[in-house]
Amino acid sequence: MKNNNNMICDLETGVCGVAEEDEMEMIDFNQQKKFIEVYYVTDPICSHCWAIEPVLRRFKEQYGHYFNFHTVMGGLLEKWHDGPIDPANGIYKPADVAPHWREVGEYSRMPIDGSLMIDNPVQSSFPPSRVYKLIQKNHNDALAYEYLRRAREALFVFNYNISDKSVMVEIVNQLGLDGEAIVNEADQPIGQQILNEDFGLAKSLGVRGFPTIIMINKENKGVKIVGGRPFGSYVDGLKQVLNMEELQPKQQPSLSSLLEKEKLLFSKEIEVMYDIEQSDINAFIEKELSPASYEKKEILGESYFTK
Repeated sequence: MKNNNNMICDLETGVCGVAEEDEMEMIDFNQQKKFIEVYYVTDPICSHCWAIEPVLRRFKEQYGHYFNFHTVMGGLLEKWHDGPIDPANGIYKPADVAPHWREVGEYSRMPIDGSLMIDNPVQSSFPPSRVYKLIQKNHNDALAYEYLRRAREALFVFNYNISDKSVMVEIVNQLGLDGEAIVNEADQPIGQQILNEDFGLAKSLGVRGFPTIIMINKENKGVKIVGGRPFGSYVDGLKQVLNMEELQPKQQPSLSSLLEKEKLLFSKEIEVMYDIEQSDINAFIEKELSPASYEKKEILGESYFTK
């Protein structure tokens, strides 16, 4: 064999031979580092936060490689009292919430029943928020975020009171955790202590309503986006805080892998993720999923798909 030290076995082909690449080259590994911190300030009973689920999921899936994502509990409702809770939206008592929620659901097409707030209203958003923080502290962010998603499904769509202990226990159990132990611990002083840390963070970020998303770069400069916005608004905000004209989005995950991960997806969520029209949803589902891999159901005039 001809004497040549520049030999290599190609990882893809399995063929060994002379390397075509330069013997030495500089590589910049810094491009993989995430210099942006994204804070999503929210609350389990925030209807507008439920409404932006489709957009926020796509933003995280396609652009999450640019940032670290932090979910912060904001404390929307400590308790009901005689004064106004949200006078801007005409909310003085629990029953006032129902028509507001239904309006948000109809506009966003993320279904909301709302009648729970007349029949068996949530008295405080602090208990489910404390459970979120305990799961985050004792387990991980991913499980805590899944708990938040399951809690919102239970509240907005299936009309369960997520401030009731039995409901919280059942939701946590469905995550494969010990619901009784976690909910009991969340009711101890430690639960409110770690929740107060989030309240302090939200205050330091200047947050006054939900949802609020704040993106901060390594120079400690940032962008604040208040309220539900279209997908492009979050991408534009990320461009601004990165000081980049173009970003490289990741390819959307396949629908089968997304449904495997999320367990339940509403039609609107699939439409937003894959840029398809509502009228094309059935054809898209049939093309992407085998008939035995999912169930299609309907509630409040909207379709949803489960494993």
